Amino acid sequence: MITNRYRFVVALLLFVAGVINYMDRAALGIAAPLVQKDLGLSPSALGTVFSTFFLGYALFTFVGGQLADRFGPRRVYAWAAASWSLLCAATGLVGGFASLLVVRLLFGFAEGPMNSTTNRTITNWFPRAETSRAIGVTFSGQTIGSALAAPVVGLLALGYGWRIAFFVIGAFGLVWVLVWRHFASDRPQGNPRVGAAELRHIEAGRAEQPVPPADRDRPLRAFLLRPSTLALGLGMFAANYTFYIFLSWLPSYLTDALHIPLRQMAFVAAIPWACGFAGYILGGIVADFAYRRMADRLAARKLTTIAPLALGGVALLAVNAATGAGMAVTLIALAVMLLTGSVQSCWATIHELVPERRVGGVSGFIHLLSNISGIIGPGVTGLAVQYLGGYASVFLIGAAIAALGALAMAVFVRRPETAAPILAVGAP
Repeated sequence: MITNRYRFVVALLLFVAGVINYMDRAALGIAAPLVQKDLGLSPSALGTVFSTFFLGYALFTFVGGQLADRFGPRRVYAWAAASWSLLCAATGLVGGFASLLVVRLLFGFAEGPMNSTTNRTITNWFPRAETSRAIGVTFSGQTIGSALAAPVVGLLALGYGWRIAFFVIGAFGLVWVLVWRHFASDRPQGNPRVGAAELRHIEAGRAEQPVPPADRDRPLRAFLLRPSTLALGLGMFAANYTFYIFLSWLPSYLTDALHIPLRQMAFVAAIPWACGFAGYILGGIVADFAYRRMADRLAARKLTTIAPLALGGVALLAVNAATGAGMAVTLIALAVMLLTGSVQSCWATIHELVPERRVGGVSGFIHLLSNISGIIGPGVTGLAVQYLGGYASVFLIGAAIAALGALAMAVFVRRPETAAPILAVGAP
């Protein structure tokens, strides 16, 4: 069937990929109390396992973005999703610390291409004025996956054992790959289901070039060490630092620090991720509204990235002052909502600074920088919990990093001096 809204079908497929990806990724954190007991892991050993995932993940965010630019996002996504699904299932076969470490490292390699390949797909399929909403919708699947992981993995692990839980959720991704291969294409021009009106709409929305003409044929390396690229990497690092700590350690925090029973934790842990979903959706709407209304479109993207990141840091500080479990969970949920709103607008900012043909590579590099937080954060959290008096210092560190990221983007994210500002339609 030929339609004029097929790009939203592609967005739905990307959304579902995010659900599956983050359910698989969050599964170990949900099952951690059982895995830790069964395999005899200390808190610092468990933190090392969490961090090892990001060694592979950070590297392949960059490699995956380059591959998506070169071979197309359809093929790269299929490779990645099939690989991470098989490795997720393989987690159920590990026998100890060493084998878990190896599987988790390879799992990180496989999951690495997802976000940069998603951003590359959105570049191909959506006009620029819809970019932030498209990112918000598609990336919101990640928070839904994190939310679903708690009850799905938790109840499977309690009912059938944690190993069976990994086998079951690993199968979901293999089914998605078959659907993706059938319905998706690299570009709308190559998909017979896209109508002529929709194709004109997408092409017209991508005709505007916010980068200077001299940049359009520059090699990828010319964009990687620009201050704006590095500042976006630091800003996304700041948001992801806390995001990844919650992804890995939130179930343990709820059970150990707030003393919530394991069965109840499986549902309480879903609350912050449900709020993260709202952050992606509402953040995308607000960001695209600002983009259409403000004369300086890069400033619009910066505002809707920096403000929620800074406010998220304030929410993290407030967790330490919480007087009960309900207040602590509420503040964590608020922080996650603000951080997801910041991240999706940060991805959209990339579209304003680099030419279309380099979006995948630059996105992957920025994501690589940001995911160093995943290498550092979970491991540092394990050490802090074990040696620095518990979780209070964890929230303090996260708030400080959020402030640094917001400051870096405010100062250094700007267009090259040779680029003329792009004004909104009708702006003076």
